Amino acid sequence: MFEDYGWLAWLGVAIALGAIEAATVDFVFAMLAGGALGGSVAAALGAPFPLQVVVALVVSGVLLGVARPWAKSRFGARPEGITMGTASYIGRSAFVTETVTQHGGRVKVGGETWSAKSSDPEPHEPGDEVRVVRIDGATAVVTRVPTLGTSDAP
Repeated sequence: MFEDYGWLAWLGVAIALGAIEAATVDFVFAMLAGGALGGSVAAALGAPFPLQVVVALVVSGVLLGVARPWAKSRFGARPEGITMGTASYIGRSAFVTETVTQHGGRVKVGGETWSAKSSDPEPHEPGDEVRVVRIDGATAVVTRVPTLGTSDAP
């Protein structure tokens, strides 16, 4: 049975390895799936099973040695200056929705409402613009945004 449809068995192995790669995202199983596709092509061309295995191993080895390092550097690197998670909120502008004191309050940052506390001694009233200076757990620590006074204007 597998003599005529060996390519289909290799294709099934490639699909299974692709599914595992989707769960792990480490580019190892994708390279092994590429090797299985190589074995599938060899089977479709009528190669005997031992040669199919050799083709699958060689293709997998080349992909693991060449394509995987390139893929990891290409897709794993973040451009400089790009922050993720709570660090991306630091320095952003926020608007007070509930009075913010050194003990609590609420602000809206980037469309999300956060619990907040002030690093300044005076409270910030609803509608005030503030700046996020750090994140403590799930609380944004904010400070007043400096405004230009009449004496600072040109």
